[in-house]
Amino acid sequence: MSVLHELEINPTADDAGQDSPAPVRPARKPAPPPETWIQRFFDRAEAFVSRLSMRDNFWNSICSLIWLPLAFFSGLKLKELSKEKFAAYLPFRRFNRNWYRAMAGGALLANSEIAGGSYVFGQCGSDYTVVCKNLNYTFLRPCFGPAVYHMTPKENLQALLATRAEFNIVIDMEILQQASRVGEKDKRVGRCEATFHVTPKKHHKAKAARKS
Repeated sequence: MSVLHELEINPTADDAGQDSPAPVRPARKPAPPPETWIQRFFDRAEAFVSRLSMRDNFWNSICSLIWLPLAFFSGLKLKELSKEKFAAYLPFRRFNRNWYRAMAGGALLANSEIAGGSYVFGQCGSDYTVVCKNLNYTFLRPCFGPAVYHMTPKENLQALLATRAEFNIVIDMEILQQASRVGEKDKRVGRCEATFHVTPKKHHKAKAARKS
């Protein structure tokens, strides 16, 4: 057997390495473009308005008049009962009543989303966006007076915020007709279960940077 024939049958390691294809390196992702001063200005302005809207009911009403007219004209107000319990009050106004002088079902339904969203946003702060994903409302009886929303989260909201990731949270609401006389009990007029999706604003910026 010739030397040339032996090399063809038993190739050396160097020859085998030359025949194998070179490893393909993954392409590097382009760096996101730097923020301009206009973007920083609008981000700071948005954060300031968000904090201002949750400072008290006065500033909440002013911001609602501009961005959420339904909440302004209905007169919905959020009140902290304790560190873990919150309630929202919907006055018995002409704007909220129907033709037979009861609280309109649309007003009770729409303001349940606003009440739950305001509660979640107030707990999360201006660095998050809150969007309602699902809303289930059960009408139990007519409401002939001011309505009170008692809100209770099903999950530990502070533990979810500690993860710094986006999450869903379910809020249970009991809707009561406020008693008109001292000594009377509030009457339950409805139940509501609302699911809200909470996303850090930095996640929105990261998605926008990837698309650009």
